[in-house]
Amino acid sequence: MKKICLSISLLISFICLFSPSVFAHTDNSEGYSIIEVKENTLNYELKIDLTELSHAMNKEIDPKQTINSGIIQTYINSHIKVFADSVPIQGNIENTNVETIDDQQFAVINLAYEVNEKPEKLVVDYNMFFDDSDPSHANFITVNLDGKQQENILTYESRELEIGEVNFFQTMKQFLMLGLVHIFTGYDHILFVISLLFGVKTIRQIGLLITAFTIAHSITLFLATFQIIQLPSQLVESAIALSIVYVALINIFSKDSKQPPWIAFGFGLIHGFGFAGILSEMRLEGVHMATSLIFFNIGIEIGQLVIVMVVFPIILYIKKLNLKFKRVKWIIPGSSVGILAFGLIWFFQRAF
Repeated sequence: MKKICLSISLLISFICLFSPSVFAHTDNSEGYSIIEVKENTLNYELKIDLTELSHAMNKEIDPKQTINSGIIQTYINSHIKVFADSVPIQGNIENTNVETIDDQQFAVINLAYEVNEKPEKLVVDYNMFFDDSDPSHANFITVNLDGKQQENILTYESRELEIGEVNFFQTMKQFLMLGLVHIFTGYDHILFVISLLFGVKTIRQIGLLITAFTIAHSITLFLATFQIIQLPSQLVESAIALSIVYVALINIFSKDSKQPPWIAFGFGLIHGFGFAGILSEMRLEGVHMATSLIFFNIGIEIGQLVIVMVVFPIILYIKKLNLKFKRVKWIIPGSSVGILAFGLIWFFQRAF
C-alpha cells in the first residue's frame, strides 16, 4: 500500500513538474468590467485573472514584463463583442498593467472603442474563459450610459448585458449612412455597376438595368438577413468576382456590349447576398430589423444612383470623343481589361 501511495505521489509530482499548465487555471476565476460611454468613444477597463488568461490563451504571461497587447487584443476582440446601436465595434488596447486584488494578480486592460456619435443602446456579449478554460468564471460589469448605470454579473448561463434603446430616427440615420458607406467602399459592386453602364446608350436602358439589379439584390438581401436562405460567404464573394469577370469579357469581345436586364437581375441576386453579409454580424430583432433593412437598402440605392450620375456622363463623353478621335477608342476596352484583371484577382483570392 505504501508503495502504491508513493508511486501516486511521485506521478503527481512528475506531472506538476513537467506540465505546470495543466493546473495553471483557477476555478471560479473572476473579472471586472467598467464601461464608460462618452460622445465619440467608449472606454472599457477590463480586469481579468492573469493566471486564467495565461491558461485560456495557452501562453504564459510574466507579470514582471510588459504584456503583449497585440496577442491579447486579438483574443479579447474574438471573445468580447460590443454592439453600439446594433453595429459591432472593435476595441483597441491603449495600455495594459498588472494589479493585485485580494492577493490575486489581475491583468488590467484598457480598451478604447470609436463610435460616430454617442450610442443610445449598448450590448455587450461576453465570452471570456467560459468555453476555453473556466465555465465557472464570472465577470462583474458596470456600464455608464447617458447618466444611467447598470450593473450585472456575466456568467456561463448569462453572457449578455443590454442597456438603452434605439429610437426610429437614430435607426433611420444610422443604417442609411451604413448603406451609403457600404456601397462606396464596396469596390467590386462599383466596378460591376460601371461595367453594366459601358454598353448603355439611353436613360431608359439605365433605368431597366438598375431597376432589375435593385429588385434582385433587394430580394436576396431580405432573404439572407431574415435567414430564410443563406449561402457560404466564400461562395457568394467568389460568385460576385465572377460576375465582374463575365460582364468585363462581354464589354471586351462584343461589338454591342449592351447588357440585357436579366443579366443584371441574375447577378443582382448574388450581390444581394454580399450586401447582407454586414447585417448578419449585427444584433437586429423584430421591427428594428425590418427598419434597419429598409434604410440600409435605401442607402445602397442612393449610393448606386450617385455612381450612375457621376460615371454615365463621363462614359457618354468618351463615346462622343471616339467618333472624332481614333486615339481615344482604347479607353473603354482598356478600362474593361483593367476591370477584368480586378475580377480575376478577387476570384482567386476568395475562391482559393
